[in-house]
Amino acid sequence: MIPLIVDLEMEWRGGQNQALLLLKGLYERGHAAELVAAKGSALGARALAAGICVHNVSRGSARMPAAMKIRELLRDERIEIVHANESHALTAAWLAGAHKKAPLLFSRRVGYPLGKSFLSRARFRAVSRIVANSNWVAEQAEASGAGPEKLAVIYEGVENPIQITGEERKKARALWEVGEEEQLIGCVGVLSWDKGHEFVIRALASVRKEFPRCKLLLAGDGPSLGQLRALAGELDLGDAVIFAGFVKDIASAYRAVDVFVFPSLFEGLGTSLLAAMANGVPSITFFGCALGEIVENGKTGIQVEAKNSGQIAEAILQLLVNPQFAARMGEAGRRSIAAKFSADRMVDETLRLYRKVLDEPNIG
Repeated sequence: MIPLIVDLEMEWRGGQNQALLLLKGLYERGHAAELVAAKGSALGARALAAGICVHNVSRGSARMPAAMKIRELLRDERIEIVHANESHALTAAWLAGAHKKAPLLFSRRVGYPLGKSFLSRARFRAVSRIVANSNWVAEQAEASGAGPEKLAVIYEGVENPIQITGEERKKARALWEVGEEEQLIGCVGVLSWDKGHEFVIRALASVRKEFPRCKLLLAGDGPSLGQLRALAGELDLGDAVIFAGFVKDIASAYRAVDVFVFPSLFEGLGTSLLAAMANGVPSITFFGCALGEIVENGKTGIQVEAKNSGQIAEAILQLLVNPQFAARMGEAGRRSIAAKFSADRMVDETLRLYRKVLDEPNIG
C-alpha cells in the first residue's frame, strides 16, 4: 500500500509528531508511504532524516502549490489513499480533487465545531473518514454535523520508552541545573493562553511554602511567554520557573521531572500527557474534554477542576509528600499508556482503517 500523508504546518507540534510516527510505522510494516510537506517545515526535515519520501512544496496562496503536487502524484494511480493531517492539508487535497482519485481521510484533533462555510462543508463532504483522536473529538464533530458513518476514532500514540537508570535521571536534571534534593514539576507544550500554564505557576507559589526548593520546568515556546514571565516575577518566584523554550530532546524533560502537570483548558487528547505517563511520571490534569479518556482519576493520574490553582497545588503536594503513592501512580499510568496509547497500536489501527475504506464504495 502507498498512502500519501499531507501536512503543511511549519512548526513541530503534537500532530506533526503523530504524522512522523505513522510514516515510520508504515515503512516498518512494508508500506512505502510518502509525505507532502511545506518547504522548510520541521516535519519535512525529520521525515527526510528518517528515510521517508518527502515532496516539499511552498505553502503558497490558497494552498495551490500543494494542491498541484497532490494532483501530480495522483495521476499514475500509484497513490492508493490520501490522508490530510491538518486543515490546510485538507484544503489542498480537496482543491486537488484527491477524493475523486482515492479515498481521502482527515485527522481531527480539536473539539471546535465543524465550519459551516461553503468551503468547509465541501471539504467534509469529500472525505471518506474524519479520524478523530478521541471519542470526545468525535462527539463534537458529530454534534456539529458530521455523519456518524464518516467518523472513526483512533487514539494518538507514543513510543514506549526504555526505563531510565538513576544516572540518566541525574544527567537529565543537571541539564536544568536541578539537584537531587530539589523537586521539579514539569509542563510540556506551546505557551498559549488556552494551555493553562498560568494556573501551574500560581500553584507553584503555594507548593513552595512547604517545599521551598521546588521548581517548575516549562518546556515550550509561544505567544504567552512574556505574560508568564511577568507573572512569575509578580509572584516572586525568581529562578523557580525555568523557561526552557523549545526543547528538541524532549525526552530529557520527562526524565527529569518528579510530577507532570497538564493544565490545558481545551484539549482533543494531549500527547505530552501521554508521553509523561508513558515515562512513568505521576501526572495531574483537569476534568473535561478528552482527558478522562486518558486518566483514571486517583489510579493512573489525578484530575482537578479547571483553572483551580489551589487544587493543582494540593495534588502536587499529595504526590511530593508521599513518594510511594506517587511511584504507584506513575507505574499504573505507564502500564495504561502502553496498553491503550502506544504508537504501534495507533499505526495498526490506522492501517486497518485504510484497508476498510479501500474495500468499500467511496462515501465521500
